[in-house]
Parts: sequence; structure tokens; C-alpha cells
Amino acid sequence: MSDVLQNAFAGKRVLITGGTGSLGKTLVNTLLEGKYGCPAKIIIFSRDEAKQYYMRMHYEQVRATEEIVFNNFRKILEFRIGDVRNYASLCGVLRNIDIVVNAAALKQVPSCEYFPYEATQTNIVGAANIIRAIEEQHYATETVVGVSTDKACLPVNAMGMTKSLQERLFISGNINCPQTRFICVRYGNVLASRGSVIPLFHEQIRNGGPLTITTPDMTRFLLPLSEAVTTIATAISEAERGETYIPKIESALITNVARALIGDRNVSIKNVGIRPGEKIHEMLISQEEGLRAYDRQKYYAIAPLLPELHVPQNQDLLLGQAYSSNDHVMSFEDTVALLRQHKLMPEDMEQNGDLELLA
Repeated sequence: MSDVLQNAFAGKRVLITGGTGSLGKTLVNTLLEGKYGCPAKIIIFSRDEAKQYYMRMHYEQVRATEEIVFNNFRKILEFRIGDVRNYASLCGVLRNIDIVVNAAALKQVPSCEYFPYEATQTNIVGAANIIRAIEEQHYATETVVGVSTDKACLPVNAMGMTKSLQERLFISGNINCPQTRFICVRYGNVLASRGSVIPLFHEQIRNGGPLTITTPDMTRFLLPLSEAVTTIATAISEAERGETYIPKIESALITNVARALIGDRNVSIKNVGIRPGEKIHEMLISQEEGLRAYDRQKYYAIAPLLPELHVPQNQDLLLGQAYSSNDHVMSFEDTVALLRQHKLMPEDMEQNGDLELLA
């Protein structure tokens, strides 16, 4: 690990919007461990007081096994009730913040299709409020990271459309707030995150099945939560203003994920058809974006379209093509190995009693 990455958050005051979600909780735990440098302050900003309460109680109980996490929790972790939709609320919490990680989102595809206005308010207006607060209040925020999704690439659903516009808002924020670096990270399905397919499959297996898949051909990028956090830390360490960082990650047939989790259980698989707004294959980089996407070892970085943000690039590292979940699909055996590696098989979850962490 480079010195820059190792100290990405060292001494910083960090705000995590939507911090009680799956990604937020993993990011907080990683920061409390000091993996990327120990922050001076971590503020969890979200609208659900119950989730904040349970998250706080979780850290109250870890002292016996994780002393450093417990001590850092007592010193630096703070919880604030609020909503990114509320400009005044953001103005209060953004004061003296160095790094913002915007993980607040409506992210379930069917919900956003039925309630597109609500998706717009959180995913678009929320991002605009962050930029507006930094600009109008003249805050000296160093970096804002917009957490995006593969569904923002050539979007066909309301969730992807709102996330795509969120990316554009943050990139353009570099123009109005030149003292702040706005960057994005974009990745596929985070393994076992709230609302994702693996917790659903676990629940269906416990109930005796069937496991419901939308179509046998569907593929998805699969990213461990720990790698999602590493992507954020790496972007903070390396990204130029307006860049979007994308990890090089595995993809799998959802049918193989279902088969792997079922194992030798007498549980069937049922095809239920594509849900509103779903794609068969996801893309992390479109053909057009591939013409300004560059290889950064374990990542691709999409350069911004805005000429004011242009930075000369090594053209030998140009990707030059799309990056789709159907390009290099794992075998069934590799899918099983990935799930076992991250202890996501049903027997792992039963042994750990850790299903709440997926909620």
C-alpha cells in the first residue's frame, strides 16, 4: 500500500452521508481500524434514527474483541440526524469538513421506477445541495466523493438516470467550487449489501425456496464491500478533479450465484422475468466513455468531459472500449470460490450469526 493511500484519511474530518447503509458501515469500521489513516472526526449523517441507534450500540459492544475500534469509536465517531434533501441541514453538518463521502441514495431499481420523484430528490437534489452548501457557505472542503453505480452507465431506469445526473453534478461542481475536488467512484453490485440479490437468496433458502431469478442470461459485476471502500480511498488518494474511478472486478451469471448458494439443498430456481428497469448485462464503462478511460493498474479512471478540467493523459493507457459484465464472466467454480472467500455461503452466515450486518 502506498504512503498516500495509507494516509488518505489521516487527521481528516470526514462526513459520510447515508452512513448507516452497508457501504457506510463498512467504511466506518475500516476508518476506525485506521487502515487508511486515523481521521480526526467521522460524522454519520442520515435520516433514520433507529439505524443510527443500532449502529452506535454495535460499537458499544465490540470492546472485548476490537479495543482499537472501540477506543476510536468513543473518540471520533459522531452521529447526526439529517437528510441530504434538506439544504439547511447540510449547511450545518458540512462546516469544517475535509472529506465528504456521499453514500446517501435511493438505490433499489423497482422502488425508483415506482417513485421516480423520490429518487430525484435524494440522488439529484441531495447532491446539488452538497455542492450549493460548499459554494454558498465558502466551506474549505477538500474532497467530495460521489458514490455511483454501474446503472448510471447508459441508464435505462430511474435509479440509473438519477445517479448519472448525480455524477454530472459532482463533476461540474469543480467549476463552481474550484477550491474543492469533486470526484466519483462507480461500481457494480456490492456483495451482500442491503437490497442486493445475495441477502434475498439467503432468505429464500431459509424459507425452502424457490430462488427467484429474472432471466438465466443475466450477469452482474460482484464487488466485496471491502473493495468498495478501497476504491473510495484510492480515488481520494489518486483521482484528478472530475475523474470517475472504476475498479476492475469480477462478474458472474446470477444463475451461477443461485446454484452456488443452493449447493446440495433441495431448493429449486424459478425464472420470474425481468423487473421494471432491469438490464440483462450491466456496463461500468460505455463505448463512448472508453475513449476517455485510462488504465490505473487495478482501476480505470474516466476523464471528465468538461474541457476546463482536462489533464493530459498517457494515450498508451487508453481503454478505448466498453467494459461490460458480459465481457469476462466467471465460471461456476470461480463463483463458488468468490462466495466462499468472502464467507457468503449460507453455512457461513448461519455460523457467524451475522445476518443483521447485511441489513
